[in-house]
Formats: sequence, C-alpha cells, structure tokens
Amino acid sequence: MNRQLILPTVLATLALAMGQSNLTRGETTIPDDETPEIIVVIGAEGAPEFGEQFGKWGTTWKQIADKTGAKFTTVGRTALTKKTDRETLQAALREIPPTRTAATWIILIGHGTYSRQAAKFNLRGPDVSAQDLAEWLQPIQSPLVIVNTASSSAPFINRLSGKNRVVVTATKSGTQYNFARFGKFFANAIASIESDLDHDDEVSVQEAFLRASNDVEEFYKSENRIATENALIDDNADSRGTPAKMFRGVRPIAKAKDGSPLDGNYAARITLSPSGNAWTLAADERKQRDELEHQLEVIRSQKETLDQSEYQTAIEPVMIQLAKIYQAAEERAASETKPQ
Repeated sequence: MNRQLILPTVLATLALAMGQSNLTRGETTIPDDETPEIIVVIGAEGAPEFGEQFGKWGTTWKQIADKTGAKFTTVGRTALTKKTDRETLQAALREIPPTRTAATWIILIGHGTYSRQAAKFNLRGPDVSAQDLAEWLQPIQSPLVIVNTASSSAPFINRLSGKNRVVVTATKSGTQYNFARFGKFFANAIASIESDLDHDDEVSVQEAFLRASNDVEEFYKSENRIATENALIDDNADSRGTPAKMFRGVRPIAKAKDGSPLDGNYAARITLSPSGNAWTLAADERKQRDELEHQLEVIRSQKETLDQSEYQTAIEPVMIQLAKIYQAAEERAASETKPQ
C-alpha cells in the first residue's frame, strides 16, 4: 500500500475500534487488582451550610462508586468515637496495596488552611497536613489520584507529586483561602459523560479537571464576582501543577518555560468508568496501550520540529500497534458474544 495511504487507513481502523459500543464487560468478573477504590474524606464543616454541601458532594461520589463498581470508603461522616478522623484516615491509607493495577482515588472535601509554609486539610479533631499524607503514602507505588477540593490546597501538589500519581487541587496557591466550590463541579464532572471531551465514552481525571475548572470559572462570571479559586493538575512528578487555561480540549496549547512537558498525559489515561473497550482489554494489553499512547504524546509534542515525512514515519508504527490491540479486543469480544 502507498505509504501516504497507510496512516489514514490505520487512523480509521483505530477510530472504529475505539468507538465500538458493543465491546462490553458482559458477565466478566473484574479481578480485585483491577478494581479501583475511592476514599472520600469529609472534613470539618465549619458551619452547617457548608456541611450540607460537603455531604451532597460526598453522596455524588458514593453514587459514582455504585455505578462503576469501585470500592468505596468514607471518612468523617459517622459519629465521632475515641478514634479521631485523622487516625481513621491513616488506617484507611494503610490498607491501600503498595502495588496493583487499579488506581486509588483519595478525595478530600472540606476546608483548608495555609500558615507558616504548612498546608492542612481541616478534620474534626486534629487536622491532616500535606506532610502527613506524603509520609503515609510514601510506600505506595500503585496509581494514586489525590483530589484536594479545599481552600488553600495548592501546596499539597508540592508534597504529594510523584510517579504514578495525579494530584488535583482547587487552588493555585495556599493564599487562596476562601470557600472553594471546585469539589462540587469535579464530582459532577466525573459523574457526567458530557465531560468526555475526546469522545471515547469515558471520563478521565484530566477531562473532569478541565470541565470542573471551566464550570468554576462560569460560576464566578455568572455571579459577577472575582474568582477566588483556580485549580491545578499535576501528573508528571515535577511538583508544579498546570492550570486548565493551558489546554485547548485535552491538548496542551502552551509549553513550560523550561521546555518540560505539561501535565495531563497520565491523567488522561485514568478513569473510573471505562468504556467497553477498556473493560475488554486484558491487563497486559491496557499496559501496552498506555505505553503506546504515551509514545504518541511524545511524538505529537515534537511535531513542530519534524517535517511531514519524519512525523509520519515516527507515528505510523505506534498507531499500527494501537490498532492491532483494539482489533484483537474486538475480535475476542465478538467471539465471546457469538451464540453457541
């Protein structure tokens, strides 16, 4: 086949494979290692009206867990006992497997503070600091999604950024200390397929971050108020974070001053509610797919420095391998659903 025709053909095949809605889980049991977990931490309410809102956001996460089959743990919603919420949270984090395929989502809903270079999340009783979480999570190498929806949450990125981690904060600095609404919009974004910007029938952490950031901005505009919160996402372990304004759709439209890649690539591959394709792929296939998609992002980031022939030569074999993975999954799903 003519080389100029290969890439368009592969792209068409890949788009068809990724868009097939008939690739479903069926009755397959998902191994425990591949089942995501959500740990929702409800902080001290401060005032009843805040407590009511935090409760609603927590309920949205419970509904998401029920819908997706994720394990669900909550801290801060039961009556106080001799055991503090801080101790309960630490115990819950100890239960996270150090190594496994699926991500553990840690969602902090409440108020935060920042003083003397120390950022804290307010709990009933003793608070938990970013440093505390860094120490408790240090042994864990498996994927983590940490979303701090509180005020003054940005410094949590500095402490928690690392390999196999996505850290999202409601604010861009510790000095943004007013009540943050990001938590509501992020939970709603994860729960809504309308947040699916790349139309692959699933909502990634990156897509939820972008949708929620936009919704926060629209809220302040509609209220004719100056925005007092600007969310950040970090997934490249550089402890800096990237705001939503640096993206158009799911693609970065700017570069870091030092030329390093922006955040978002890893977060784009983590979801709670995979499409049929994702459930059909075996663990080794998903790992290979993620590696190939990362290669694609690297090649795309170099597009301006390559001529058309060089770019096609670099991207074509990666696209072919991706197409083969999805084609194999489609054929396997078709054979499993064929009447006996």
